[in-house]
Amino acid sequence: MSGMDMPTDTPSPDAPQQNGPVTGPSPVADPLPGMPAVPDPRNVYADAGANMLNDVTRKAKPLVYVPHTRSGDVWVIDPKTFAVVGRYPAGVEVQHVVPSWDMSTLYATDDRGDTVMPFNPETGLPGPRIPVIDPYNMYYSPDGKAAIVVAEARRKLIWYDPRTWKIEKELPVPQCAGIDHADFTPNGRIAVFSCEFDGRVAVIDVAARSLLRIIDMPHRNHHMGPQDVKLAPDGSVFYVADSDQNGVWVIDGAATKVLREIPTGRGAHGLYLDREAKRLFVTNRHDSSVSVLDPFTGKELTKWRVPGATFDMGGLSADGRQLWLSGRYDNHVWVIDTVDGHLIRSIPVGAGPHGLCVWPQAGRYSLGHTGITR
Repeated sequence: MSGMDMPTDTPSPDAPQQNGPVTGPSPVADPLPGMPAVPDPRNVYADAGANMLNDVTRKAKPLVYVPHTRSGDVWVIDPKTFAVVGRYPAGVEVQHVVPSWDMSTLYATDDRGDTVMPFNPETGLPGPRIPVIDPYNMYYSPDGKAAIVVAEARRKLIWYDPRTWKIEKELPVPQCAGIDHADFTPNGRIAVFSCEFDGRVAVIDVAARSLLRIIDMPHRNHHMGPQDVKLAPDGSVFYVADSDQNGVWVIDGAATKVLREIPTGRGAHGLYLDREAKRLFVTNRHDSSVSVLDPFTGKELTKWRVPGATFDMGGLSADGRQLWLSGRYDNHVWVIDTVDGHLIRSIPVGAGPHGLCVWPQAGRYSLGHTGITR
């Protein structure tokens, strides 16, 4: 969530509606040209297992990058010592640190300052800021050809050439107030973006760079609704965390309808898979807890609690043993043991820590956000 005032929205008369005709590519066949092949249809994350670094990420210096929405800087933490080893001014309201598709650069996104700041993962040092329109969040098309900037305040997705940072297309999505987070079907042709302030998701045709349809949640909240989105390992469903509903919606793998709801905890927000893709971690921001679900069935396996923590966004260590999470409203970073859920360390940071990035990550390529890799 950006923290901006809740917008109002009136869908245009010709906007795609929920439960309309299902058009566009199949989510299980006909891969997007140029994207890496799916190694195992039963687990699209098979090449992002423990310590499965590639030639690029093996050169990276292990660091954790923490962007701050209120202090406008990025703090860098050494994960071995838990010490803060760098503080870099990065803009006005820095939301996320996003790995590039080829995993060679990390970008700190400043939506109010309209820039992204590149970090070199081999050194941990930043470079000059690049002008980009309203980058609340950022993703990459699975073929690596485009950076997809999530311009939340403008209700747009903006496709950029990631080499020149020139705009290729702007896609207005006026009926998706609070467009925030996303994930992609196994074949890379469909993306599902959450609409936080509209209680719905937008389904995007990646190749055509167009809106396919809007899916309303069965209970629509216009405050802090749909948040993070995560594809199940076998591509059978999408999980959508909903903060106001205190749980996770389950959408079919073709992104056509809502199947059911899974209660998790107050303020359900971030979604992360373990390195074996056998557990789905759900951060419950207002519940000081992490729910651990079976990613195939949605069954709750256990729940971990850390009193006082306001878990938001983060990621796993390369070996999968640690889950690093920002405390958006408590100005800490929390490090949790993924074996039993005990708190390893609480690290004081700046004001408003948000989409932190643990680096390096396992995998062949990045789809963006704080490190969605496959």
